[in-house]
This record gives sequence, C-alpha cells and structure tokens, in this order.
Amino acid sequence: MSRVTTEEKIIDANKQGHPLSTDFKEGNTKKLYIESYGCQMNMNDSEIVASILSETGYNTTLNLEEADLVMVNTCSIREKAEQTIRKRLEKYNAIKKINPNMKVGVLGCMAERLKSKFLEEEKIVDLVVGPDAYRDLPNLLEEVNEGRNAVNVILSKEETYADVSPVRLNSNGVSAFVTITRGCDNMCTFCVVPFTRGRERSRDPQSIISEIKDLQEKGYKEVTLLGQNVDSYLWYGGGLKKDFDKASDIAKATAVGFADLLKMVADTFPEMWVRFFTNNPQDMDINVLHTMVKYPNICRYLHLPVQSGSTTVLERMNRQHTREEYMELIDNIRTLLPDCAISQDMIVGFCGETEEEHKDTLSLMEYVNYDYGFMFSYSERPGTLAEKKFPDDVPAEVKKRRLQEVIDLQRKLSANNTNAYVGKIVEVLIEGNSKKSDQHWMARNSQNYAVVFPKGDEKIGDFVKVKITDCTSATLLGEYVSHS
Repeated sequence: MSRVTTEEKIIDANKQGHPLSTDFKEGNTKKLYIESYGCQMNMNDSEIVASILSETGYNTTLNLEEADLVMVNTCSIREKAEQTIRKRLEKYNAIKKINPNMKVGVLGCMAERLKSKFLEEEKIVDLVVGPDAYRDLPNLLEEVNEGRNAVNVILSKEETYADVSPVRLNSNGVSAFVTITRGCDNMCTFCVVPFTRGRERSRDPQSIISEIKDLQEKGYKEVTLLGQNVDSYLWYGGGLKKDFDKASDIAKATAVGFADLLKMVADTFPEMWVRFFTNNPQDMDINVLHTMVKYPNICRYLHLPVQSGSTTVLERMNRQHTREEYMELIDNIRTLLPDCAISQDMIVGFCGETEEEHKDTLSLMEYVNYDYGFMFSYSERPGTLAEKKFPDDVPAEVKKRRLQEVIDLQRKLSANNTNAYVGKIVEVLIEGNSKKSDQHWMARNSQNYAVVFPKGDEKIGDFVKVKITDCTSATLLGEYVSHS
C-alpha cells in the first residue's frame, strides 16, 4: 500500500500492530495483549473486545511476555496484511514456548477464511473468533481452558454491539470512533469484506446518540461515524438492509437514513465536530451534502473511494457507478461545499486494465483534484468474485509503473492543495503533541489536514484559530491566532 495523506485517520499507520492499552480495572487479575491491523473498523472492534474481556477479568498489557491471552485483530483485504499476521503468529508461538499457559487467538476478517488452517492444519492458535462473535469470547475461553480449540465465525443478521460501551484504546481523549453499520452488501469483485463481515445492518440511532453523549461527558470533542459504507445506513427497527422491502408500512415510514442520522448527531451535539467514513459513491445521497451545508460542525471532508477512473474497469469491479456518475457527484460537492476536502482509494492494475483505462484514472484524479489518498496495486484475494471470473493478467512491472504514476500525480495534487492554505486562518482542534517536537501541537482542521504550530497556553481538546505560514506536501504549519 502507498498513501499520500495528512496523517490520515482512515487507517492510522502508527496504530497498525501496536499493542492497545486501556485503563486499569481494579479486581481484574488476567492480562490481555491485543494488536490490530487493517481498517479503523478493526481498531474499533478491538475496543469492543477489550470491553467484553474487561468484564471477565482482563486488563490490557503492553508486555507480550506476561500476557495470559494474546489476540490479533486481522485484515484480509490484501495479501501483505495476511503475511504480516502470519509473522506475528510465529512470534506469539515463540513466546508461548516460554509461557505455555498463554493462549493465542485470531479475531476479525481472517478468522472465517482461515479457521481450519490456523486451528487444525497449522495448530498455531487456540481460538478463532469472527467479527460477529465477540460476545461469545467468555464461552470460547472456557472451552480453551478446558483443553479444546474454540471457534465461532458465524456471521449474524442482527449483531451491532449497540449495547457494548467500547473502551477507548490508546485514545487521545479528544477524538473517538462510533460504529453505525456492520457488514457490506456491495459485492465489489476484488473485495472479501462481504464474505468476512457479512450482510449490511445498521445500529439503533438512539444507541448511537447515547454512546456519543457518554463521549461528550468524558470530554471528547470530535466523533467519527464509522461503517464499511456509512451512506447505506438504514434503521427501520432492526434487521438486514436487504430485507427493508419486507418491512411494515409504519417501519418504512419511520425509517432513519444516513442523512437523518447525521442531522440528529449534529443537532444533538452542536459543540462537537462530526466526521464520517467510508462513503460509497453509488449510495451517497444529495441530502447528505445538504445536511453538511446546514451544519457547520459537520467537517468539510469526504473519503470517496473510486478505485478506478475507467467505466469499463468499474464494471469489471462491479462498482455500481460509472466515471460520469462519479464526476457528477464531485460536481455537486464542489457546488454545495466548495471548501470540502476529498480523498480517494485507488487500485491500479486490476484484471485486464489497459493503458487507456489507466490514463482514465490519471485524468479523473486531475478532474477531482484529490487532497490525498490511498493507492494500491491489485493483489488477487482468494474467494473473491474477481479470482473466480478474471485472470490477474497485468504484469507486476506494469502494475509497479502505473502505481508510481498515480502516486506521483497525487503528490503533485497534494502539494498544490496544501500550498493553497498558506496565508489563510483556519480553525483547528488540538489532538496532542507533534510527532517531531513536544514544543509543538498537532491539530486538525475541518478538512482533516494535520496542522502543526508552536505551543502556548492552549491545551489538548481546544478549538483554536491558526494562521498557516508554511506547509509540506502533507502538513500545514502555522502560528496561534486566537481561541475559537
């Protein structure tokens, strides 16, 4: 993976594989070591797991050697992610030889696909738990303690963990993620998510409001609504989105869509910043844009994965939208929200991609003028529709060259966009120390750009105005002007 970002929050590379830490709970005697890889959904799921295990006697530890239970929350989206997990499991098992009472478990997206391989063939883990089975962890651990391997990878039609209050792992105390949907119904041919996370279902809006209220009371200033596809949010009393047509007339009439939920959150918490991702272009409703216009506390930032700029490639990917439809969406955003930053996901070298189709991607990037993005060369994933339908026929050297062209163009666009901020005054939320200097703050503006400026009397969690005096290709540099 390559990315050109402003310390993007979608996948925080600094948290990839780092052990997660929670507050110590009196009376808990067992120690949990938990690592997460992949998307922010995985990071948020680890918070749910830590919360469930906290109730059964576990505090987190940063010391692998002293752990009673080691959990790795896994990602299957690309081959490199799976290779990373395997190396970590080798490390855990080396420690296990020294500490034979230690148990090792795999959580998340690799669980369903590789359960028999991990448990029976390679015998490298004690338990395997899918993303809808975290409530079953106490029972599964009892099975393990009685000497049996334990597995639950059943995908649920109802589970949203709405009543589980996630502990906040490695939190800055300012920004938090709140999951609003689970699963995905978009059968993109390159993607394993529908098979590893199940069908799409949404969470009761009142439980979402309650969780955010709890965060506000604890001093959080920003919340990000999280889902594989937030635009598909649809609450009609519970159940899968695909079954909405079977709902009663009253359930349909009182259903809550994503624009409705966004209004509820922005209205209820006017002093908090509200973000959301990930968006899917084919599902994004114009009403969401109108809601963003109406509420200044909804941040001016959209992550809009397109994957390719070519309609023919999008058809092979089963993306459910064309190049022209995506451009029309961009035009609407630029008209209604001219100050909105837009980021992308892009896959180069997908099955059958021609040079002309690759050029379509480059020209779309120019048209949109993306602020930043995540760029990948295609890697075939077992079990996907693309693996069954299309040969992975773009040579590795061609993929590498095309990826570099996409990266180079995004760097140029990013540099131009950061330069445009120089001389302007922006409002920012202070998140913590700059990574390079504890004499500087790292903050973020509404457009999700990292902003670094010298410390004064401000504190973490303050909204302040900063004049931008300089920039790098990814970060804005400035000086304090006033509190907001």
